[in-house]
Order: sequence, then C-alpha cells, then structure tokens
Amino acid sequence: MAPYESERTTGAQGLSDEADDVRDGRRKAARYVVPVAVVGLAVATIGLVPALADSGDPDLPKITAQQLIEKIAKSDTQQLSGTVKISTDLGLPNLGGLESSLGSGAAGQGGGSSADPSSKLMELASGTHTLRVAADGQDRAKVSLLDKAAEYSVIHNGSDVWAYDSKSNEVYHSTPASEGSKKSERPEKSKDVPATPKELADQALKAADDTTSVTVDGTAQVAGRDAYKLLIKPKQSGSTVGAISVAVDAKTGTPLKFTLTPASGGSAVVDAGFTKVDFAKPAASTFDFTPPKGAKVTEGDSAAKAPEPDRKSGGDFAQGLDGLKTIGEGWNTIARFDTGGEGVPSGSSGNSDVSGFLNSLGDHVSGKFGSGTVFSTRLVNALITDDGKVYAGAVTKDALVKAANAAAK
Repeated sequence: MAPYESERTTGAQGLSDEADDVRDGRRKAARYVVPVAVVGLAVATIGLVPALADSGDPDLPKITAQQLIEKIAKSDTQQLSGTVKISTDLGLPNLGGLESSLGSGAAGQGGGSSADPSSKLMELASGTHTLRVAADGQDRAKVSLLDKAAEYSVIHNGSDVWAYDSKSNEVYHSTPASEGSKKSERPEKSKDVPATPKELADQALKAADDTTSVTVDGTAQVAGRDAYKLLIKPKQSGSTVGAISVAVDAKTGTPLKFTLTPASGGSAVVDAGFTKVDFAKPAASTFDFTPPKGAKVTEGDSAAKAPEPDRKSGGDFAQGLDGLKTIGEGWNTIARFDTGGEGVPSGSSGNSDVSGFLNSLGDHVSGKFGSGTVFSTRLVNALITDDGKVYAGAVTKDALVKAANAAAK
C-alpha cells in the first residue's frame, strides 16, 4: 500500500490550508444535502449504514492524504439519489416505555403532529433503518424513512418543507426559508448538523490538528463506486474514539461511507454510507407533494410557543450553558458547564421509575469535586456532580474524573 502513503501523518501545519478548503466544501455541501431536520442530530451520533461489504479493492492512481482531503473539500456534487441504511450502536440499554415517552414529548413540541420531524429523532438514534434520499441543488431535497408497510418522508421544495407520515396519515408543513430571507435556503435549524457521509467527514476533518493522524488506507468499492479510504485516528490516549474511516468517491470526491469505531473495539458506533447512489439529476416530480385526501395537516409556523423554563426544577440549565468552558485539546476536549441546579444525587434510591433508571445507568464516583455520577455510552461519557456541574466528552470515565478533580483545586 505504499502508493497510498499509509504511514503518512498530517499535523496542524499540514492541515491548515485543507481546513479552509473543508469549510468551503461544507458550504458547497449545503447545496445538495438533504434537510437535516429529517435526520436530526445527534451528532453526530446518528449514523448512516452498517458496514458494506467491499467487492474487491480497485486499482486507482496513487494519492496522498493531503490531496484526498482537498478532493473532498472541492467536491461540488449538487444532484444525487440513492439508498442509505442507518445503524447506530451507542451501547444504550433498551429504553422501552421511556423511549416512547421521549418520542411523544418531541411530537408534542411540534404541535402534536406525528409527522413533525422532531418526533422521528428517537427512532434514528438506535437500531437499523433504511432511507431513500434525493437532492437537486440547495432548494430541492427529499428523504424517506421506510418502515415495513409505512413510509415517512420529508420534502424540501423551494420555500416549503413538507413531512408526511403514511401510518397516521398526518402532514407537517413549514416555510422557514421565507421568513426574513429574500432567497430560498435550507431551514435554519438544519444548518451545520451532519446528516450525510459528506457532512460527517467535513466535521471530522475540521477537527483534525496535530493530535490527529490522517492517512490514506488503500481503496474500496462502495455502492458500486471506486473509492479511496481516508483513515483518521487520534494520537492521544484517553479518547473513546478508535478511528474514523471515510470512503471517498474517486471520481467526484463525494464521501460515500463514514465509519466511526470506538477505542473499546467491537462494532461501529456510527457507520454512514450508500448502498446505492446515482449522481444524475432526479426527476422534478420527486420533490412534488400534495397532502393526501383526509390527511391532518399541521402548520409548523402556528405551533404554540414553548413554555418558559421551570426555575424550581432545574430550569436554569439553559442559562448554565452560557458559561460553557472547554478543558484539554483535540480528541480529549471536555466540555464543562454548570446547570445552576442540583445534579443527579449519587447513590439515590428514590422510588420513582426515572430515578431508578438513571441510577441503573450511572456509575457513582467521588473525588476532590465531591460525588457524582458518570453516564456512559460507547462514544460520549458525561459526569454530573451532585452540585450540578457537568463534564462531557468523547473521553473515558477516568479522564472526566481527572478533569473534575483539577477544576476543584
């Protein structure tokens, strides 16, 4: 694999120019990426696709890591359609009724419509799902979540965003692009949230510095396309991230597959990729939508205003985020903030189902900071102290405790 410089390491100096290109690439990506309101966040913790089998390693011209990064940044794909599978394995327990309650709560925030995109976030946060996606420039995009006989779709067409849940025959409609803007653009809440292999790759490369090893790791075939494999790994110890692999289309520079594996080993936490992809212009009718007869239509712009935070029950949480600070650097960065209220009392044995659930998830710890509870996933961990301080990051439990002890000095 010498032609692909598999031992090459790119540091901060080597990536400074590429970082600018990546930012430009992110802006270009907005022209064709499906509305992220459909897929939501989670960070980047919602992934697309279980690992796809490579059907032989294609023989491609040699390329350096720097050249491949530039290729991603300069990619200008505006039209595509294809099929994506979503798989996320954060190592969370089965939430059962709690998960349903959270989903219902999200739907309530959207005016009570099951078609509101926010009501679908919990479904994509775990398990495996299949999506059909299509895009034509920045003003037209569609993504459909297939669930046995039912289908859920979000369509962005010009200034309109429609969401339709065939199971409940409900429609959610909003016109965010027309509010305070003379030109059509993606909905404000969908910006800067990774939703495709392209955006996920840009996020990873944006964070690359001298704490990161970036190499070319051979070639692969993804969705019938020849691709280079870019490997991104932390140099530091203490991160929960093992490695990030990005399969980059050799012809267009479009990332076709994104895989994040944890340092602990095992299956991928986030895995993003196409099973089928076509870069031809989708038919204009793909983005047409008319509410079916008898469907309940909810206008997003008429949704009730969210209630003010309850100051008596930890409602100062949002205020606490204003004081967010970071500790460490690179992959070991930890976010620290004060919720302004009480944390989750360590060792609590309350009778409520929520208290019991939280205690079953948490690992009680103590130190100079006092006592607290560490809530762990396979990627992101968070320490909540008894006095309401929070330390969170893609780092180990020990790293969080060390940071809390240092802050308590």
